[in-house]
Amino acid sequence: MFLHRYARIAAMTAVLAGVSACGGGFASGDSGFFRRSDGIPSDSELASKERADAQRAALARAKGEDQRRSTIWDLFGNSADPNTTVEVNKYLWQASLEVLNFLPIESIDPFTGVIVTGYGAPPGGGRAYRATVYVQDPALDARSLRVALQTRGGAVPAETARAIEDAILTRARQLRIRDSKL
Repeated sequence: MFLHRYARIAAMTAVLAGVSACGGGFASGDSGFFRRSDGIPSDSELASKERADAQRAALARAKGEDQRRSTIWDLFGNSADPNTTVEVNKYLWQASLEVLNFLPIESIDPFTGVIVTGYGAPPGGGRAYRATVYVQDPALDARSLRVALQTRGGAVPAETARAIEDAILTRARQLRIRDSKL
């Protein structure tokens, strides 16, 4: 009987000690170790507070909590930046359409520079191809063009895709030279 009573008292003491520890200390931000007698925080206390604030801000950015939330009223305002434009090289765009004119177009978006075609066989060829072209920069450069080819059986050899890219780049240069003579 005495053992049961002492166990209950020990358990209650442990619970009270645990609950009372929640009221202050490191978790509340007031450690008491760095506090000067005049009430002014020390340099090391300010530095640790700044580090903690920076960590909280970085965590909020990572979670996406620092971004402004949209509301229904955003639909009625013109919040788009009119100075933001997506530029696509017009010669690469036109050359891609001309070189791949034997393929049926499934989707085309000149603002993002994506052309998606369906399956089609080139003139004089028996194998059907499908292409996705991505013009990603306003420069007339090979780095601005990405071409992905596919057959019904899977991917095509790298040489075939490179030949299509070369044909598009050659045609784009021809179009640019033609326009410069005007």
